[in-house]
Amino acid sequence: MHKVAFAVLGILVIGIFSLVMVDGAFLPKKYLEPWSGTYHTQFEDPRVQVLAHGVLAPNSHNLQSWKVVLEGDNSFLLYVDPGRLSPKADPPGRQVTISQGTFLEYVGVAAGNLGYEAEMQLFPEGEYGPEGTATNLGSKPVARVILKETTRETEPESSTLYKSMFVPDTYRVPYREAQLSKEDIETLEALSTENVTILIFQDPESLESLGNIVLRAAEVETGNDGIQQEGFELFRPNEWKKNEYRYGFSLDGQELPAFNIHLMQGLISLFPFLNSPEVSGQSFLSQTESAVENTPAYALIITKGNSRTAQVEAGILYSRFLLAATDMGYAMQPMSQALEEYPEMAEIYMEIHEAYTGENETIQMLIRVGVPEKEVSPTMRLDVMDIIEVSKATENSYIRL
Repeated sequence: MHKVAFAVLGILVIGIFSLVMVDGAFLPKKYLEPWSGTYHTQFEDPRVQVLAHGVLAPNSHNLQSWKVVLEGDNSFLLYVDPGRLSPKADPPGRQVTISQGTFLEYVGVAAGNLGYEAEMQLFPEGEYGPEGTATNLGSKPVARVILKETTRETEPESSTLYKSMFVPDTYRVPYREAQLSKEDIETLEALSTENVTILIFQDPESLESLGNIVLRAAEVETGNDGIQQEGFELFRPNEWKKNEYRYGFSLDGQELPAFNIHLMQGLISLFPFLNSPEVSGQSFLSQTESAVENTPAYALIITKGNSRTAQVEAGILYSRFLLAATDMGYAMQPMSQALEEYPEMAEIYMEIHEAYTGENETIQMLIRVGVPEKEVSPTMRLDVMDIIEVSKATENSYIRL
């Protein structure tokens, strides 16, 4: 009997070890390096230092669709990277345009903390068009950013937000029942600008209404084969793939212990059928149901009109909102499927706009907000050099120290 028990135990140990090896659990997690507070210090060029913070910004489908071209000695241009898009879920490229704004706000906060002012001009060559094609989205720069050195006499205003940049931006875990305080809501809604408004809802009627919209939108998205396939292709099943791509989806950021993640990644790596588009779709729907059941507040970010500039400004404000709320102890998760612009979602899109907007207003983001029940791990991020277009004239100005 003891021999049988030892044999079974030996088989289990060998099996677990095999799964861990296939997963690459012992590999250095290069895809997490940008989350280090010292990551930017390896670069000499201050532009690259602030860009190294920008890659931490929240972004659509974790595509990190940013491309930067350095100009002169102190400026750079930001473009949409047309090689990392999600045309099924984001046909007009609205979400990817919002993600340019989230990046710019992180750059601005980092610049202020490092002793610079980031002067930004949106769409210096004019807006690109409404089409979501790679050719259109990559045709014109989203912004020109000029870094100007400042004399720091007092602690910069950005310093209170700076530390929040190193906290994971998306919490998919349940949130506690405790709602936001009245004072915190007033502070966060006061971040609104002339063209972009933040509204926070936590009354029972709104929670039920918005939760219902979130659930029905998730059901529509789960039933869309094209979108499920698009998400499936962005899934990185193990540490090898996460280090190779450094963008897209993974099991990180969920409410799973690290050991469980490595075991599941090993199983998926050995048996890919365990993670088909159908399986991942059902998992997404289940996670959405849990999220709605454990959400004390929702927030909407609404713009006047829906121009490309308005979309970028919505992203800038979302990052500001996220960083300020993180500093207060809150967490967020975008739940914006109802705002996606493909035919099957049109009815829900119209419904939420009729209920929550006025004339010529567009809801750019729908977000759940609250105090998370547990911490989550950071997700994949590109190396900053992956987003910089290198030219021979300037390549030596920002090499690693």
